[in-house]
Amino acid sequence: MSDKQRITVPPSGDMTATAWHPACWRTLPARQMPTYPDPQALAEVERQLATRPPLVFAGEVRALKAELARVARGEAFLLQGGDCAESFAEFHPDNIRDTFRVLLQMAVVLTFAAACPVVKVGRLAGQFAKPRSSDFEERDGQRLPSYRGDRINGIRFDEAARTPDPERMMRAYNQAAATLNLLRALAQGGFADLHKVHRWNLEFVDHTPATARYQDLAGRISEALDFMRACGVGESATRVLQGTSFFTSHECLLLPYEEALTRRDSETGEWLDTSAHLLWCGDRTRQADGAHVAFLAGITNPVAVKVGPATEIDELLRVIARLNPGNESGRLTLICRFGAERIGDHLPAILRAVQREGAMVVWSCDPMHGNTIKTASGLKTRRFDQMMDEVRQFFEIHRAEGTHAGGIHLELTGQNVTECTGGAVAITEEKLASRYHTHCDPRLNAGQSLEIAFQVAELLKAEREAGRTAVHARHAVIPDLPRDDSECA
Repeated sequence: MSDKQRITVPPSGDMTATAWHPACWRTLPARQMPTYPDPQALAEVERQLATRPPLVFAGEVRALKAELARVARGEAFLLQGGDCAESFAEFHPDNIRDTFRVLLQMAVVLTFAAACPVVKVGRLAGQFAKPRSSDFEERDGQRLPSYRGDRINGIRFDEAARTPDPERMMRAYNQAAATLNLLRALAQGGFADLHKVHRWNLEFVDHTPATARYQDLAGRISEALDFMRACGVGESATRVLQGTSFFTSHECLLLPYEEALTRRDSETGEWLDTSAHLLWCGDRTRQADGAHVAFLAGITNPVAVKVGPATEIDELLRVIARLNPGNESGRLTLICRFGAERIGDHLPAILRAVQREGAMVVWSCDPMHGNTIKTASGLKTRRFDQMMDEVRQFFEIHRAEGTHAGGIHLELTGQNVTECTGGAVAITEEKLASRYHTHCDPRLNAGQSLEIAFQVAELLKAEREAGRTAVHARHAVIPDLPRDDSECA
């Protein structure tokens, strides 16, 4: 698809449909952007980034888009998860490996228990920037810029740390490159071999109910693999089990960084944001005439948009038209984040409106952001039962509307944290402070993530069985008629 075909709706009144370029966002309103005190230093960092090698490649991006097209058709399921906000301080290969391992476990549960292919996308190797509800934070009478993620400023509450520093973009790029290097090795270098499914457990969750269920499932997988070997299935036929496809994503927030890493695809001539395989637009930056949507409209990557209670249907339809005017399957994902108490009031009408437009989208559920609360001690947390309540309603509403619940979007970590309450281990509010390490929002730990995977697998199985029942019912409408062989000639 050419640039001209892709962008049929200009981002602003003074820009023609064929004029898209990576800097097009600079003439438009850009929310959630930091103010850098030294514009020349910022320009120099952008110049340096523009000369750096790409972090992801066009073939990988096209592969993800093809996988997401399967999700949009109801043939696969999207699992997207990882850190709320990556940090420089917690950068360590063990942390990357453990988060990757949790996502592998979840994917195995979903694939085997629900008999459904899973597309794995990490919030990794780029999730260094976060939107904030206020530009400033005040403590004890001191007013400083809000922390916006390690790519922009520091979390320490002092003037030096909170001043946006463009050099942080270079550090974030280097960390993302190292992270991607390790992720590619883990995905294709033997760690993800399905024959090693028993070895993927984390020690601190060894005695949780979810882990016991996982080990039982791993045993059944091993038996199935042994059966395949006994039947003479050769190495060439089982090579697909020795590695996995894994993709990266982050919020498209800091546009100077994204622009600097946007390059022409040498094969097609299309523009590609090489910072990640998939970029998403947040609930605070998805204005149809805003800078972030204008930027995303011109890149060929799969893109996503967060959809929440404040989403106006007409505005959302305009955003869909701008981001996917060719109605390309696999191009656009809508990540729904309403909260358990509000999803029933908002999602059905949005589903119907998008269906009426005939828009091909992937529907994903983010049960984290709409269910964030503050405890009496001031810590942000999320209750496991509320999150699962939203996920169940998400599936039920899709079933009622005849659409496909296509994915789940989670903030999680492989670290032994206590940031979300509930789950089988029953983390209480009193226990939160014991291992509360997040730089921004509360994350699920490995045990809670596995629990969600098992419960979502049950929902997927029910959805599949309901689909089969509907097919049988449609066939039953036309009764079998007596056959007249004389008319068959």
